[in-house]
This record gives sequence, structure tokens and C-alpha cells, in this order.
Amino acid sequence: MRKPKIKMLITKEDKGYSANVFIQNKFIATEGESFDELQENILEAVNLAFEDKGHKYSVDEVKFEYDLGSFFDFYKVINAKALSERIGMNQSLLAQYIKGIKKPSAAQTKRILQGVQQIGRELSEVRFLL
Repeated sequence: MRKPKIKMLITKEDKGYSANVFIQNKFIATEGESFDELQENILEAVNLAFEDKGHKYSVDEVKFEYDLGSFFDFYKVINAKALSERIGMNQSLLAQYIKGIKKPSAAQTKRILQGVQQIGRELSEVRFLL
């Protein structure tokens, strides 16, 4: 039997982060105070859940889906102000989405995601002079 693909849902909590997934009639959930601790706990929980099937996962085999708060916490290198300017969104509104004060619509979430992905594509094409 092939290993199932796992996509953990990551959410920023008041203190730390939580992660969960429902897969093959198994609910897997854990939490951590930091992203590193969360990753360790995710691997432990996932490997325990699939121990009976003989599956062993590495961190590279588990995909993550973030809420905006956890994404901007994990990737501090992405400046929310600069992103808001780049995608033409009010900085205050984006900050409210990130803090969880307001919930973005599907269209707004897509707009933010497209901006982040565009930055990722541009960064992957960067070359330095040697």
C-alpha cells in the first residue's frame, strides 16, 4: 500500500501553533510553541498514526497549509507592508487579516497567495554575479 499524501492545516493560536489533518479515517492533531517544535510534533504524530501500516514520514513528505497569521510568523522575511503595496491592498486591512481580526474572502485570500507566489517565482530566478 502506498503512503498517503499528508497536508497538515497549520493555525496560529494565542500561544504557539496547532496542526491537524483527517486522512484515512484518522484524525491527527498536535501543537507546538514554535514552528520547529510543531514540525517535530507533526512527524511524531503522523508516524505514530501510520506505524501499523509500516509508513515512516520525513518532514519533506508532509505538506503544510497555513492560515495567514502562521504563514507571516513562519516567513518573517516577507514584509506584509511591502506585499500589501505590491498587490494593491490596504496595509491596515492585510494586517487585520494576519492578526485574525478580520477574515479575508476567498478572492482576497487568492490575491494574497498570488502575490506571495509571484515573489517566490521571482526569487527562484535570481542569479548573482560571480
